[in-house]
Amino acid sequence: MPFPDEVSPVTVVEYRPQWPLEFERLAEQLREALGDHALGIDHVGSTSVPGMPAKDCLDVQVRVRSVDEGRAVPLLGAIGFRCRPEPWNRTEVSSGQKCRKLVFAPPVGDRRCNVHLREDTSPNARYALLFRDYLRADETARLAWGTFKLRLARSVPDLLDNGQIKAPATDVLMTAAERWATATGWPYA
Repeated sequence: MPFPDEVSPVTVVEYRPQWPLEFERLAEQLREALGDHALGIDHVGSTSVPGMPAKDCLDVQVRVRSVDEGRAVPLLGAIGFRCRPEPWNRTEVSSGQKCRKLVFAPPVGDRRCNVHLREDTSPNARYALLFRDYLRADETARLAWGTFKLRLARSVPDLLDNGQIKAPATDVLMTAAERWATATGWPYA
């Protein structure tokens, strides 16, 4: 659930070339706040894929040794980031494994983003990178996924309903991504 300051209908826009630059600024801010707790900071999600329509909300993955709420919440809270309280923002299933995570919203009034903390070598961290790299590499998949997201946002602008419809479609996309990863020898970063 979004915080009250984030509530708005789902709107998907055409790719914006400033997204990578905005990610870099945000990543630097997170590096400074998290120090050596952050093993890697990745631009993930649709805004990380050149040419991909997306919600104007950056998805950032911070890879850590261990998802430690007692350490991460104060570090990010010190710069205004808010830990999302819902259970689905604390665990997710990826490759059949239950994986810990934490998701943070930006400070009130800052650039819209979701900051996902995941364990460095976990299946869910791999999933986020595979999603990005597959759509960067496969133009047909990228165009189809972008068209799907644009049409879905127009038809179902409610965030929760949109997500419920998008989830099974994402499973289909990721089945193709796994085949691509095997066929190309995609190296998990």
